Amino acid sequence: MPTPGRTRTRNHDDAPDTVEAFARLATLEPGPAHDALRDDLVAQWLPMARRLAGRYRNRGAELEDLHQVAAMGLVKAVDRYEAARGAFEAYAIPTIDGELKRHFRDHLWAVHVPRRVQQLRNKVRVARRDLQDVRPGEPTIADLAARCGLDEQDVREGLEALESYRSLSLDVESRGGDGDGPALADTLGAPERGFDTVVDRESVKPALRALPERECRILHMRFFQDMTQHQIAAELGISQMHVSRLLSSTCSRIRNQALAEYRHAA
Repeated sequence: MPTPGRTRTRNHDDAPDTVEAFARLATLEPGPAHDALRDDLVAQWLPMARRLAGRYRNRGAELEDLHQVAAMGLVKAVDRYEAARGAFEAYAIPTIDGELKRHFRDHLWAVHVPRRVQQLRNKVRVARRDLQDVRPGEPTIADLAARCGLDEQDVREGLEALESYRSLSLDVESRGGDGDGPALADTLGAPERGFDTVVDRESVKPALRALPERECRILHMRFFQDMTQHQIAAELGISQMHVSRLLSSTCSRIRNQALAEYRHAA
């Protein structure tokens, strides 16, 4: 009669019979013998881990990186496995899959996307693939929503997330493909410093209109006629110190009023 706990179904050729080895590992104290047996178990199950990693190929990650992530998941499964949990394969597969999915979630998104949107993306991706298998062509938003059991807005978020997985290099050609086209970076606009000037000018207009005639004239002579304070004082028949005080107080008043208007609008 088979020993209880040792009989199990082996679904794959890469699922070795290691029941006795795990039982022996559980009896060993930490040390060289324990480590050697642990390493042997990892080596025996490594083909299965590589098979699981292969399911995630062509999704933007190098296969060798996926093999390493799957191997890390396998080591965790070996270290945490308890025979009472059932067959090792049944415990190891979700553990390794979890490591692979976490790797994609945490390390391979070009743009940070909330987990909820990542889940929407996965549902939409699977639904689109299933619908395309039945009927070639791009399914509609309504078709995807019905297939996923989501509303159309969630489907749109999932579709947008499909485009967030990878980023496009600014060095890539913007058109063509013969190597002579301009880089994408060369077609992008640059900040226009004149825009800030226009915004600042419009912001101070109300305060300038409210200035007394003398202060307005002083500002015009100083900033538009490029006159010195000494020249302005001589023109107005006042001291240079008085001109300085008027310039300082007028500019502060205009600045404070413009900032107050900005805060109110915000």
